[in-house]
Amino acid sequence: MTNLLSTDFTEQGKIPLQKIEDDFLKKKEISLYVLRLDLTHPQISGNKWFKLKYNLEEARKQNKNTLVTFGGAYSNHIVATAAAGKEFGFKAIGIIRGEELAENDNPVLRFAKECGMELRFVSRKDYRNKSISTTLDVTDDCYILPEGGTNELAVKGCSEIVSLIDIPFDYISCAVGTGGTIAGIVSSLKENQKAIGFPVLKGGEFLKDEIERLTPLKTNLDLQTEYHFGGYAKKNAELLNFIDNFKSKHNIQLDFVYTGKMMFGVFDLIQKNYFEKGATIVAVHSGGLFQFAQRQPRH
Repeated sequence: MTNLLSTDFTEQGKIPLQKIEDDFLKKKEISLYVLRLDLTHPQISGNKWFKLKYNLEEARKQNKNTLVTFGGAYSNHIVATAAAGKEFGFKAIGIIRGEELAENDNPVLRFAKECGMELRFVSRKDYRNKSISTTLDVTDDCYILPEGGTNELAVKGCSEIVSLIDIPFDYISCAVGTGGTIAGIVSSLKENQKAIGFPVLKGGEFLKDEIERLTPLKTNLDLQTEYHFGGYAKKNAELLNFIDNFKSKHNIQLDFVYTGKMMFGVFDLIQKNYFEKGATIVAVHSGGLFQFAQRQPRH
């Protein structure tokens, strides 16, 4: 059985730190880099790798052979868990929001099924309870991963992300879904460094309390809650045009659910002079490109 923890991303050059060359940034006297976590793995991409690594280790310690988790029909977490189950020798069960769905409704569900994940569809009302009932036949052999994969072990894994950055920096930015990734990042920052989180949910102010619960005594976090573009997975022409232009200029693909909103927010804050002149920003590319990969033509 392959060991996820044996992979060392601390080797120089393993995870690229790509500098963004742009006349706008030069004018503003800002240095911007992108930490390319999207290149960690084709399916266990970006922050998902770090969220899963210690959870899989714990599942093995507990002699659990089945991973059980929750997600919607387009969940990157479902993709990553299904892929990890296949690659590292676990059975996997995905509790999917929406009983009207089917296994072949979209690339995420098809991929998860092809990896061997058993998909169990529940009503949106029942899904909101996020509880395991006896009707789901979950046994003591199961290791439960929460929606999005955020728990204390996920935060521990994400705390290692900062160690991949081999340059001095002042700010680090990250898209925020459940708060686990940014919590791990904040826990590893020096006092003179600041994290900027961009919640992708409408009304994401509540995430501040959750992040503070996961990282007590840490105060160097700013949540920018106005870049959700209408809510989770919502988008408009302005955001899509930004994503297309960024890909054209810098050869980095962003997605409209997470990384596109984060990067749009970073550039908007630069325009508004949020950052002092001379500041160095590292933007974490947290992956989430499975949908884009599925749309690419096959050669």
